[in-house]
Amino acid sequence: MEISIKESTIVRPAEEHTPKGSIWNSNLDLLISRYHVSTVYFYKPNGCSDFFDTGRVKEGLSKVLVPFYPIAGRLGYDENGRLEIICNDEGVLFVEAETSSVLEDLIGNGDFTHNSHLVPKVDYSGGISSYPLLVVQVTKFKCGGVCLGVGLQHTLGDGTSAIHFINSWSDTVRGVSPAIAP
Repeated sequence: MEISIKESTIVRPAEEHTPKGSIWNSNLDLLISRYHVSTVYFYKPNGCSDFFDTGRVKEGLSKVLVPFYPIAGRLGYDENGRLEIICNDEGVLFVEAETSSVLEDLIGNGDFTHNSHLVPKVDYSGGISSYPLLVVQVTKFKCGGVCLGVGLQHTLGDGTSAIHFINSWSDTVRGVSPAIAP
């Protein structure tokens, strides 16, 4: 499957005055490797002209990063060398891509070997403070279907926390308040 990257941008919280500082990590968090957990979400076209409007998705991400402000930060170390989340609004990576493939070719046969092309690669070589804690890729298929590929730094939370963020983002894009505050 060939994927063409159309645009890569950094999305920051919609408001400039999110809390700054650092968030201490528990001892359990220190044992977990620092990597991004990837998930992909597939959407079949629904016939609406504004189906999966990338501008609205990006705007919703910017808005939801206000209450979920640590996600827009970076990892770092405190003066004692302990891992922490630095809340600095540096933002998340948002990639827009397209492919000439059709969604059914990918999900119809249960072959998910191409998933690695649907989530942005994280370059860990620059050190922990150099990469976004969230990377997102919206890939549009020839058939009108869409894949939302998400890579969330495991240090930020568990699977339940990740789904809470995704659901809150979805609510925000649809113009409703998130069901549960972070």
